[in-house]
Amino acid sequence: MQQATVTGLILAGGASSRMGRNKALIAWEGKPLVARVAAALAPIADERLIVANDADPYRFLGLPVIPDIQPGYGPLMGLYSGLKAASGELAVVAAVDMPFLAPDFLRFLLALAPGYDVVIPEAGGRLHPLCAVYRRATCLPPITDAIARGQRRLIAFHPAMRVRRVPEASLRQVSPDLRALINVNTPEDLARARKLFRR
Repeated sequence: MQQATVTGLILAGGASSRMGRNKALIAWEGKPLVARVAAALAPIADERLIVANDADPYRFLGLPVIPDIQPGYGPLMGLYSGLKAASGELAVVAAVDMPFLAPDFLRFLLALAPGYDVVIPEAGGRLHPLCAVYRRATCLPPITDAIARGQRRLIAFHPAMRVRRVPEASLRQVSPDLRALINVNTPEDLARARKLFRR
């Protein structure tokens, strides 16, 4: 069976209001966070796209920057805009503020995709739609419908999908402390993540 083509989508359209500065450009071990996420996606993706409304901060990466089709709508619009621009059959979506994201973790999620439209981690009592796999052709129509109904939640379209929720016990096989799913929304989150990194 031919392997599905993969687009890596980096969602960088948030306002970073809780951080007080652009999270994507925060230095982590000498690299901006967006560069670390892009590097994690590189081994598993046939193409990588950044979804953001201002391209200038990301030009140094040399990757295409895709603006939201309807700015100000939220992350569901970011996912929709990225999927519309993607050429891969599968899209691996990653938030821009995930310092511990690793190719092995993303490969693990991709390996679970056959037969499903969405593969999404479930850990800490919640779903993680900003580190998940989406099947482009089947996800776009229900996302379009959800947006038309004014829905903004990233999982608003899931009832119409074949969703594979990956339980915490399975995720821990590839990320024992689940650090791959950590994102940094606030200065406090960033401080905790740096402390974890030094362990």
